[in-house]
Amino acid sequence: MSLFWLLAFINLLVGGMVGMERTVVPLLAQQVFGLEKGVALGGFVLSFGLAKAFFNLFAGALADRVGRRGVLLLGWALGVPVPLLLILAPSWDVVVAANILLGINQALAWSMTVNMMVDLVPPHRRGVAAGVNEFAGYLGVSLLAFLTGVVAEAKGLRPAPFYLGLGVALLGLALSLRVRETHRPLAPPRLRLVPGIGMASLLGMATNFKDGLAWLGLPLLLSGRGLGPAEIGLVAGLYPLVWAGGQLLFGPLSDRQGRAALITGGMALQGLGLALLALPLGLGEALLAAFLLGLGTSMAYPTLIAWVADQTPQTERATALGFYRFFRDGGYVLGALLAGVGPGGLGWAMGGSGAVLLLLAAWATWSGALLGRQGAP
Repeated sequence: MSLFWLLAFINLLVGGMVGMERTVVPLLAQQVFGLEKGVALGGFVLSFGLAKAFFNLFAGALADRVGRRGVLLLGWALGVPVPLLLILAPSWDVVVAANILLGINQALAWSMTVNMMVDLVPPHRRGVAAGVNEFAGYLGVSLLAFLTGVVAEAKGLRPAPFYLGLGVALLGLALSLRVRETHRPLAPPRLRLVPGIGMASLLGMATNFKDGLAWLGLPLLLSGRGLGPAEIGLVAGLYPLVWAGGQLLFGPLSDRQGRAALITGGMALQGLGLALLALPLGLGEALLAAFLLGLGTSMAYPTLIAWVADQTPQTERATALGFYRFFRDGGYVLGALLAGVGPGGLGWAMGGSGAVLLLLAAWATWSGALLGRQGAP
């Protein structure tokens, strides 16, 4: 197996670490720990988002100074305890602490797989690299979200679903030991904000704001409409599955047709998906909303990464992507806070958030801020 495809498979496992929580942990909060709403309920997504955002900065800066491989291995070493903590957690505080480790795992490991895959391709193939990387990661999210829902239906919310996560973590660490270095710095680069990536960072933040809202709010919203864990797992799994698969199309398409239209079109579709979820409809309509959310995210997500990479020389690329991912993943925090309003207010929260995403798409199109250089070395 070539290094490029080995890294893609490793990122499928990285995504699986998040997927093991998508269906089960919000239901665990409600049914085991008795949390219905408020900041305490959103604490596990808040802790994840804050840790992932801040350690993105650390991961990018460190990778540009010492190389990528060591950061990848550190990310997996910190990920292995996460499913064990979720299995054994006697209180919600331990679940929140586990998600701090999960956020660090995602920041270090996912950041390195995307940087390493971009390192391995020429400038005109960055959209392909980002698309394959994100496809693999969100395929992992989807598979584990669905599988843990099925296992939870048959075996209960704990411990059986998290055994899957433990297997994923151990396999990811073992395979990462086989990875070779893709970038050896010749001199320490400057740590600086890259000018001109403000709009991309804002749109990335809005995208993960939507994802934080859906991560916590979707299971609670659908549970309140009478759906069981397996049906919720189907909806929660379809969204990242479409997100994953679409990136194989839209990442390469952005290399050929340009980045801006795909980004703004993707933001608009995400807004429409949230608006549809706000309506008091059944399983079929929830699946349609999940499809729109996934399709829109697949258009914007890898294209934003490739757009930021276009603006930056290789010596500072990991640092620049670290800054972008810091702002992007900060969106999880805002989404989780809004989702904490509880099941009764989630419909309104999703409808209002959908309108905001539609406005951002219109603003980005009107301003022309995404018409930067493409394929630069």
